[in-house]
Amino acid sequence: MKPLLALICSLTLASAAFAQDPATPTDTDVSARSKALEVAGAFSNDGYKIRDGYWAGEIDSSKPQLLEVNLFAGNEYWFTAAATPPARRLAVSVYDEAGKLVDFQTYNDGPAAAAGFVPEKSGRYFLKLSLVEGEKAPFCLIYSYK
Repeated sequence: MKPLLALICSLTLASAAFAQDPATPTDTDVSARSKALEVAGAFSNDGYKIRDGYWAGEIDSSKPQLLEVNLFAGNEYWFTAAATPPARRLAVSVYDEAGKLVDFQTYNDGPAAAAGFVPEKSGRYFLKLSLVEGEKAPFCLIYSYK
C-alpha cells in the first residue's frame, strides 16, 4: 500500500507540470512534441492511432513525472516521450494501480523513449517519465493505441 500512496502523492505534485498552457508553446516545447510525434509515427506504420492531446512540462532528474491513465484490456498501447537538450536520455515505465512495475516493451533513443504495453485487465495505470541523463528540459508525452 505504501508504494501506491507514494505514487499517488507524487502524481499530485507532478500534476502542475502537466497543466502547462498549450496555447503558448515555446520553440523548445514544439521541438519536444515534434520529436515525440516522429517516434510515435513509426508505431502508426504498424496500425497504431495517435491519440489527440499530449502532456508537456519540464523534466528534471530529481523529479520524475507521473501520469495516471485509464487503459482497456486487450488494447495495445505505446507511450512516447521526447525532451530537448540539455536532456540526453529519458525512460518511460508503466505501473499498475497498486504501484507495481508491469511487464512492458521499451524503446530508447537518447532524449526520446517509449513504453509498449498490453493490459490484461482494464483500469488505472501510471506512467513514469524519468530523466536518466542530462539537465532539466521541456518534454512532451503522447500515446498511441490499437
